[in-house]
Amino acid sequence: MINKWKVFDSIITGIRSNAALRPINWHSQLSSCWRRFDWKYSKMDGESDTTASIVDGVRMRLMDDWKILQHVFKLVQREETLCADPQQWQQQKIVDFMQPDELKKHINLTIKEKETSTLSDIELICQQVIKYSVKTSHGRFHNQLFGQMDPFGLAGAWLTEALNTSSYTFEVAPVFSLIETEVISAVCRLAGYSHGDGIFAPGGSSSNMYGLVLARYKRIPTVKSSGMFGIRPLVIFTSEDSHYSLKKAAHWLGIGADNCIAVRTNAKGQMALDDLEEKIKAAKKCGRDPFFINATAGTTVLGAFDNLDGIADVAQRYGLWMHVDACLGGAALLAYKHRSLLKGLQRANSFAWNPHKTLGVPLQCSLFLTSESDLLARCNSIEVNYLFQQDKFYDVSYDSGNKSIQCGRKIDAFKFWLMLKARGYGQYGHLVDHAIEMARLLEQKLRARPDRFRLVLDQHEYSNVCFWYIPKSMRVQSSEENDDWWAHLYTIAPKIKEQMAYKGTLMVGYSPLSSRQLGNFFRMVFTCFPVLQAEELDIMLDEIERLGELC
Repeated sequence: MINKWKVFDSIITGIRSNAALRPINWHSQLSSCWRRFDWKYSKMDGESDTTASIVDGVRMRLMDDWKILQHVFKLVQREETLCADPQQWQQQKIVDFMQPDELKKHINLTIKEKETSTLSDIELICQQVIKYSVKTSHGRFHNQLFGQMDPFGLAGAWLTEALNTSSYTFEVAPVFSLIETEVISAVCRLAGYSHGDGIFAPGGSSSNMYGLVLARYKRIPTVKSSGMFGIRPLVIFTSEDSHYSLKKAAHWLGIGADNCIAVRTNAKGQMALDDLEEKIKAAKKCGRDPFFINATAGTTVLGAFDNLDGIADVAQRYGLWMHVDACLGGAALLAYKHRSLLKGLQRANSFAWNPHKTLGVPLQCSLFLTSESDLLARCNSIEVNYLFQQDKFYDVSYDSGNKSIQCGRKIDAFKFWLMLKARGYGQYGHLVDHAIEMARLLEQKLRARPDRFRLVLDQHEYSNVCFWYIPKSMRVQSSEENDDWWAHLYTIAPKIKEQMAYKGTLMVGYSPLSSRQLGNFFRMVFTCFPVLQAEELDIMLDEIERLGELC
C-alpha cells in the first residue's frame, strides 16, 4: 500500500517535464531571448514608476517563485503528512492541538499591506501549517465521515490544481468535460437510472438543494419565471435524524423552515412510514402542498438507511418527488455484501452522493443525480450569450455549465474517475464491505467489554458505531443507573475528547441524539482508507479507556 504513494513522484516529474506546465524552464528560455535582444520591461501609459518597478520585479522573480512547489512537495513527504505507514501511527500525533489565541502566537497570521516574504519564509509557514493541522489521513482519525485519501485520488486532485480550469464548457475543459459525463453516466447505471443525468456540486448540502429545486420546478414550472407568489405553501418531509441541510435549503429557497416537517424514526433510526403518511395527510388537510420526501441512506450519526421501497410506495401514492440523501451511504452502490442497503434507489427521482465520504476521494467530491435526462437543463438553463453560445465549432451538448446553479465549477470528477480507472469497481466493492465489517467487529469488541462500553444500537447498518464509555467510578448495578447517573455519563465523551485532542493519539467524534433524548456518546466512523486490521480496534479501545480514567 505504501508504494502506491509513489504515484505523486510520477505526477511531479510529469509536471516538470511537460512544457505546458513548466514555467521555470519556459521563463528561462524567454529570459535568454530577452537578453539576446536587449529586452527590458516597458512602462505602460499612465503607469507609475513604482508600479512598473514592482511588476518588473515580480516578473523577474517568477523563475524562483515556482520552486515553492518542489519545496512543499518535499515538505509533505518529510513531515509524513499523509500518514501512509501504519508502523508510524503509534509515534505520529494526529494533531498538535492549541487553543485559538495560543495558535495565533505560533503562526504569523496577520496580512499587512506592504509585507512580503522570502521563499524560506513561505516554506516555514507551510511547515507550521502542517504541524498544527489535523492529519486526517492518520489511521486513528475517526472523527468525521471522511478519512485517509486514496493516493490515486490525491494524484488526480494535484493534477487538477496544476491545470487550473473550470468545468462549465468543453472549450476550456475538453478532457474533464468528457470525464464528468462518463462518471455521471457510470453512476446512473449503478443506480439503475436508464435515462439519468447529473452534475457535480459543491458539497452534499448543495446536492440536496438541487433535488428540491428540481422537484419544485417539476411541480410548478412557472416558479422559474414567476416565483412563488400566490401558490400554496410547499411542504418537505424528512426524518428527524436527517441532515440539517434540508431545513437550511427550505429557508434559502423561500419554502420556509417551518414547512420542512420532521418524520419520526423507528428503533433502528429509519423513517417511520406510518408517521410519514399521517403527516402528508395532515398537510393536505390544512391546505398545504406536500411535494417532496427526503429519504436518507446513511444518517449522519447512526448511519441508518431508510426503507427506500416503502418510501417510494408512499411517494407514488401521493404524487410526491422522492429524493435520497445518500451522501454517506452511496458507497454501498459498489459493495458486494451490503448493496441491498440501497434497495429501491432506482425508484427515486433523484439522489445525492459524496464519494469523499467512505471511499477516500479527496475533499470535496459531491454528485447529484436525477432519473430524468433533460430536467436539470430545463430547470436551470437561462440564456448566457457570452459563455454558452449555440453556434460553437463543437458539440455544445458537452457544455454542462448551464444546467448548474454555478458559473465557474471546480473539477471534482477527475480524481474520482482516476481512482475508478486505477482500481475498478471491484476493489472498491471489497473495501466498502471491509469498512462495514470493521464496524461490526468493533461492535463485537465493545460487547466483549460490557462493564466499560455500551452500544447505542444493538447493531448499526453501516460503518458508523455509536457507544458510551463508562469509567470505573461509574460502574454500578443497572438498578442504580438513574437519571443523575445518565446525566453524568453524558459528560464523559466530551472530557475524553479533550484528552484526545491534547494527547494527539486518537480522534473520535461525539454527538447527542435529541430524537431519542440521548446525551453525548462516541461516534466512530470507518472508511475504505486506511485499510485497518483487527488489532487496531483493540489499540483504539484501550486508548479510550486510558484517557477515560484521566478525566
